[in-house]
Amino acid sequence: MKTVLLYILLVAAFFSCNNEQKKKEKQILQLVNEWQGKQIVFPKNAVFTRYLTDTTDFRIPQSDYKILIYVDSVGCTSCKLKLDKWKELIEYTDSVTHGNVPFLFFFHPKNIKEIHYLLKRDGFDHPVCIDINDMLNKLNKLNKFRTDMTFQTFLLDKNNKVIIVGNPINNQNVKDLYLKQITGKDNPNKNIPKTTVEVNQTDIDFGTFDKFKTKETTIEVKNTGESPLVIVDVSTTCGCTAATYDKRPAKPGESLRVQVKITPKDTGFFDEVVMVRYNSMNNQPVKVKIKGNAR
Repeated sequence: MKTVLLYILLVAAFFSCNNEQKKKEKQILQLVNEWQGKQIVFPKNAVFTRYLTDTTDFRIPQSDYKILIYVDSVGCTSCKLKLDKWKELIEYTDSVTHGNVPFLFFFHPKNIKEIHYLLKRDGFDHPVCIDINDMLNKLNKLNKFRTDMTFQTFLLDKNNKVIIVGNPINNQNVKDLYLKQITGKDNPNKNIPKTTVEVNQTDIDFGTFDKFKTKETTIEVKNTGESPLVIVDVSTTCGCTAATYDKRPAKPGESLRVQVKITPKDTGFFDEVVMVRYNSMNNQPVKVKIKGNAR
């Protein structure tokens, strides 16, 4: 049953973004069946550090659950990491489990300096393992990690067997599934009354500006329904984009604000998406496109 549920959630996540239906469905079902129940073998004597400079005495503990995050060297590292979102999830999970669910970050980077910069920039002081030789992946060569970051995060049981595969940072439904498995409880936002919204802008063009310069904008989300509006989460498709939002409920007719900042680290055109998840009638987020050209 859990395999079917996760399959449905992942299919929904993919097809909100693209329409390659049947082929993708088959791939996802095959992948979920392949990974669930597989045992992850960790490298012996894995070394964890903070900010890549301070070695810690952190060791992979024995616990009922673990969350494994593997980040490879393919593509945009900052887009994959979203360290601010991981900080939020770690803090929340610690608060409901008394810190009993470890988060295991294994990075196989192509640019260690970039990782160091991102950790420092986002104040991410959680222990991480820099796996230069990609030993975690090689030890699991019978089930090599996929290059798609959607399938590089796992919830493991006490025997390091995969219970759930999927990235809880990029998909609220997968996040809810992780937390329900860990805590035995549904998301408290699940049963709140639903409403409808409209936003003041859905396409934002920052034009041409200098690389490393920060651009900001405010998205206003107006409650057009009959129940209070609650923003559950805001996510972005790139680590160079950060968002904060009002966490109070908004009465019908009132608005909540989402503050968005983008600081490109590379030159060229960019085209990103900010997804605002709220207590929606159709369980679909509001999507705001952001584009520009960093020179």
